[in-house]
Amino acid sequence: MNPKLPHWQAVFFDFDGVIADSTDVKTRAFAALFAPYGPAVQDAVVRYHLDNGGMPRHAKIRHCFENLAGAPIDDAGLQRMGQMFSDLVLDAVVAAPYVAGAVETLQRLQKAGVPAFVVSGTPEDEMRLIVERKGLQPYFTEVHGSPRAKTEIIKSVLGRHGYTPERCLFIGDALADCRAACNTGLRFLGVVPEGRASIFPEGTPTSPTVSAVLP
Repeated sequence: MNPKLPHWQAVFFDFDGVIADSTDVKTRAFAALFAPYGPAVQDAVVRYHLDNGGMPRHAKIRHCFENLAGAPIDDAGLQRMGQMFSDLVLDAVVAAPYVAGAVETLQRLQKAGVPAFVVSGTPEDEMRLIVERKGLQPYFTEVHGSPRAKTEIIKSVLGRHGYTPERCLFIGDALADCRAACNTGLRFLGVVPEGRASIFPEGTPTSPTVSAVLP
């Protein structure tokens, strides 16, 4: 029997690694994008990507070009690289399997009348397209992405809907998600795959599966 859902006013979800098991898709795309700069740069880029989960994509790409590849990039170039990245990942993310517990949790929230929101570092238009193509639109009240930071997005949702922060939950797999929850007063659940060490501060509730019930 599933444990009873707490009386959340709303639940916020990151997407990659929380709804879709698509983290490796993004990692491979970063490696491909920086292949012309050689394996040492590729390795550094992949490490930066993995260490900065949840960061808005364009900010991450700019940092990697300017600080790791030593290649200054203007806004037009950044847009081109962002589009190349999107072309590399879109279909693969749509095809990616779901993280264990994700769909069941969305179904339980919908049945209980608890609004669900996507708060992602993926560009917003792309994130909405992915949600639509995966057939997940009915489960989400709103879908948000970059360039806005996650803290900004959450504060906007809380303000517009009049939610009480401590009665809302954020489910994420990155330190950026944990920080956004802390910055806005939300409860937080960190998704940590089975067999991996937690990256979150000591005492942070974690689970290998997605659930709106804190352990």
